[in-house]
Amino acid sequence: MIQGQRVVVVLPAYNAAMTLEKTHREIPTDVVDEIILVDDASRDDTVGRARKLGIEHIVVHLSNRGYGGNQKSCYRKALELGADIVVMVHPDYQYTPKLIPAMASVLASGLYDVALASRILGTGALRGGMPLYKYFANRFLTLVQNKLLGHKLSEYHTGYRAFTRQVLETLPLEENSDDFVFDNEMLTQAIYSGFQIAEITCPTIYGPESSSISFRRSVRYGLGVLRTSIAFRLQKMKLIKSRFLDPQGRKLMRASSSSRSERVEAPEPVEVA
Repeated sequence: MIQGQRVVVVLPAYNAAMTLEKTHREIPTDVVDEIILVDDASRDDTVGRARKLGIEHIVVHLSNRGYGGNQKSCYRKALELGADIVVMVHPDYQYTPKLIPAMASVLASGLYDVALASRILGTGALRGGMPLYKYFANRFLTLVQNKLLGHKLSEYHTGYRAFTRQVLETLPLEENSDDFVFDNEMLTQAIYSGFQIAEITCPTIYGPESSSISFRRSVRYGLGVLRTSIAFRLQKMKLIKSRFLDPQGRKLMRASSSSRSERVEAPEPVEVA
């Protein structure tokens, strides 16, 4: 715990067997109360490795749900376990878990609702091996997003994030994509809802085992980011209404069984440990 608040770390995993142990080793167990790994139908031994490491909460998707679908399962399980603060760390060791106490402390202070570990603050991105095309795409998209969202962040595309329980219970996360653009939709929702966002600088490591998406999927992600930001601006101008920005939209913990069966084609997650 930090300042009496329960800290839960979630690991959205896909083919992370090679890097999971390195990631798990750096998680500060003196601060973290629970660790959850959600395996998105990996084709390697991610689940077996997680069992050997003693990770108590392992949730398995029997078919691949996508990165956004994985996060929905992560946050839903964290809320079920009574989390006050949830920190998402990718188990591909692209981000060091050593910053978990700093991120959780930012939220435990009560001053902020969301904490982002930024690769752009400082010199961590290029020094850590971020490909140049990804760096410049990151900078361009962030510039456009800051203009359209009326906000000011150094980047919107980090996968290292922390949220208070209130954020996860308030945002209509079930309205978001199950693909990679989920991250941007979630931040856009947080800004639209008036939550306060903090950033801390973070080194990053782009190794051969780090997860990455193809150039084609990167382009699709970029177009999704622009579409999300434009939808935000048009809704602020009262020109359109977007479901993912509807405060009364579907929440993680308040979805009816009938609506779940309609929107989830994959089998229900299975908790194996």
